[in-house]
Amino acid sequence: MTIPGIISDSNEGGDGDSDSMSSICRERKIVVANMLPLHAQRDGETAKWCFSLDEDSLLLQLTDGFPPETEVIYVGSLKVEIEASEQEEISQKLLDDFKCVPTFLPHDIQKYFYHGFCKQQLWPLFHYMLPVCRDHGDRFDRQLWLAYVHANKIFSDKVMEILNPEYDFIWIHDYHLMVLPTFLRKSYNRVKLGFFLHSPFPSSEIYRTLPVRDEILKGLLHCDLIGFHTFDYARHFLSCCSRMLGLDYESKRGHIGLDYYGRRVYIKILPVGIHMGRLESVLNLPSTCNRVKEIRERFKDKKLILGIDDMDIFKGISLKLLAFEQLLQQHQELLGKLVLVQIVNPARSIGKDVQEAKKETYSTAKRINEVFGCPDYEPVILIDRPVPRYEKTAYYAMAECCIVNAVRDGMNLVPYKYIVCRQGSSLMDETIGVRMDFPRTSMLVVSEFIGCSPSLSGAIRVNPWDIDAVAEAIFLAITIPDTEKQLRHEKHYRYVISHDVAYWARSFMQDLERACKDHYDKRCCGIGLGLGFRVLSLSPSFRKLRIDHIVSAYAKTNRRAIFLDYDGTIVSHSSIVKSPSPEVVTALNTLCNDPKNTVFIVSGRRRRTLSDWLEPCERLGLAAEHGYFIRWNRSSDWALLAADLEWKEIVEPIMKVYTEATDGSYMEIKDSALVWYHQDADPDFGSCQAKELVVHLENVLANEPAVVWRGQHIVEVKPQGVTKGLVAEKVLSTMVNDGSPPDFVMCIGDDRSDEDMFECILNTVSSSSLPASPEIFACTVGQKPSKAKYYLDDSTDVVRLLRGLANASSPQPRHSAIFQDFFWLTTKKLSPSILQPCHYVGSGCEIFSIEIIFWLRTFTV
Repeated sequence: MTIPGIISDSNEGGDGDSDSMSSICRERKIVVANMLPLHAQRDGETAKWCFSLDEDSLLLQLTDGFPPETEVIYVGSLKVEIEASEQEEISQKLLDDFKCVPTFLPHDIQKYFYHGFCKQQLWPLFHYMLPVCRDHGDRFDRQLWLAYVHANKIFSDKVMEILNPEYDFIWIHDYHLMVLPTFLRKSYNRVKLGFFLHSPFPSSEIYRTLPVRDEILKGLLHCDLIGFHTFDYARHFLSCCSRMLGLDYESKRGHIGLDYYGRRVYIKILPVGIHMGRLESVLNLPSTCNRVKEIRERFKDKKLILGIDDMDIFKGISLKLLAFEQLLQQHQELLGKLVLVQIVNPARSIGKDVQEAKKETYSTAKRINEVFGCPDYEPVILIDRPVPRYEKTAYYAMAECCIVNAVRDGMNLVPYKYIVCRQGSSLMDETIGVRMDFPRTSMLVVSEFIGCSPSLSGAIRVNPWDIDAVAEAIFLAITIPDTEKQLRHEKHYRYVISHDVAYWARSFMQDLERACKDHYDKRCCGIGLGLGFRVLSLSPSFRKLRIDHIVSAYAKTNRRAIFLDYDGTIVSHSSIVKSPSPEVVTALNTLCNDPKNTVFIVSGRRRRTLSDWLEPCERLGLAAEHGYFIRWNRSSDWALLAADLEWKEIVEPIMKVYTEATDGSYMEIKDSALVWYHQDADPDFGSCQAKELVVHLENVLANEPAVVWRGQHIVEVKPQGVTKGLVAEKVLSTMVNDGSPPDFVMCIGDDRSDEDMFECILNTVSSSSLPASPEIFACTVGQKPSKAKYYLDDSTDVVRLLRGLANASSPQPRHSAIFQDFFWLTTKKLSPSILQPCHYVGSGCEIFSIEIIFWLRTFTV
């Protein structure tokens, strides 16, 4: 933006040609994550760093979903700290050999960013753990937050070093980088951004406790596509956007999206899958087959239950052990025949909570083994060491049942891996002496609080906190008939092989490409500072209405029609006093007293309300209840449209039911319509009730001459054919029939009902009903999709515009206008030398630009 309030036609703001752009104009994928998919270690002899790809990394595996010719570049940190003197050389080596760009965060930033804000604050909060006291988590620390922002900025700088914004797609992963989109969007307004959250997203009641909640939400909303594992996580995110930012979402043709300053942000729900090829290759390893033999021999005549979890407080390992203990107490016939093997992966975070969870796990396992074990039988086998992949695969293949009992987990791919391993392989079948056509079985007991649970419809879902229910589920899993085990296994296996990691990556990228396809169909400009930055995305023909431009056109014309909405247009929605201000009344009277003007207020409000509030405006035309009542001036009678209103007797009792059932809602009974308001109700519940009310009313009014309309926080039922557009059409046709067709038409409104006026005016002008095409100024209030060509920011801008037109109708003396603005400037201690005089065409006097005065007022505030 070069002048406040005016969008520049230049490509400033990061969308122009740049010397840093790659000369190769081919599409690339830039994958950004906290850690690069690399292993790193120093060579003991040469002391040089050696790097290799981490074949188990999801970031590496997702490339299977891209076309073979796609170039993929990774941006992230290394798992080791590199000396500053070595960083430049290693950066070049990693880029050349692995297409990786390391970020090299400073040691303190890395510590406070990852181990501080990410692991001590975001990760517990996203898993529903609040720091209600110091013993249960760390409270918000702004220094850690600043380190998080700083780290995200470093990531942004690295991405921008390699980014070609016109061709590249950026895919950001997980909660470590949730404000990175803000920095990238600020640098390149049309950057193609996708984000996938691999952890849960908490409900609004939990998330709203985060002091920087708005900054993180706004950061994510700078993306074009945001992905979640489950609908629950997406629903919580959308609820937070609604409650904290006032954004509503809608679903169109199967795609969920919300509008954010003119940009469409899409939401995708798709659980990640596993890499089938990688897992099947491990199944066929000789080491895996040998380990299978050993496990089979060790647990001969016993049923094996398997658990594989990280050591942290959310995996529910101790709850799983308590349920197993309960099972052995209730079914002692299983003693000596049932073994739980619990593999504990190393903890990903540090802290006393991890130590407490580990201590409780060991003590519970020890107690179970002491009570129910004997010299040749150990009910619980706890494996707390780094376990190689082939060994885990062998345990998967031999387990009768797998249990995942996490109290909260983003996705958890353990059940998927278990299902594939139970399917086996030709080499493994040969090793254990099983025919290829032998029926495969598997049984899963999964927590209902993990991301993969919704996709495993054949699993036994449990509440991990209910020890009795989990024990019962384990018993059911090991005693269920083999035929049913086989059916459940086949169902799960079909899903897992068809929804692998390649499918997940391909589906996400296809949706990202679709979300970005109209980037260059709109004009973009950035506003705001720091993390409050946002991009306005507007239609190419959509412009802010400049006051000097409309005043110039106004002064040249001789017959004018002016249509103004009331609420949200000449009076702000946020204003407690809904009657017009003296400034508005003065401006309206000045416009109405000009014989060249026909001025109408077109509102959904009742006629008595408008009559009382606008009593001082003698020559002002009023259209109440969306045009059901019309009068041309204060002395004329109200004319009303003939309409059948018997349907009101059907609608009123229905609205009363919803009003009683929805706390904070109320209804208004107008002469021609009924309106249900829910702006003071709970945002989610009010919106849900409004949707239900619309469906209910549309069903009962299917054969009635009435229309159900849903606006911002309202549901209105009004007579069929009564619209604001009809008012504009009637006024314009009356002017034409009276022999004074308009050569200037201005219409300003702020909501969906005003779109009818914009459409009518444009249609009337394009038809042959007018002898000559007038100057048209259809203007909406606020930057949003509209049929209008122009916009103003708010009702303050509208009043300022009306004052400018009023001055053109009744010009102030030259010294008066200048003195008022100059006096205001001197009170603000600004030098008047910064002002440059300008001329309004046709005004007949030199005055200061209203645009400049407005900008200075805004700036000083």
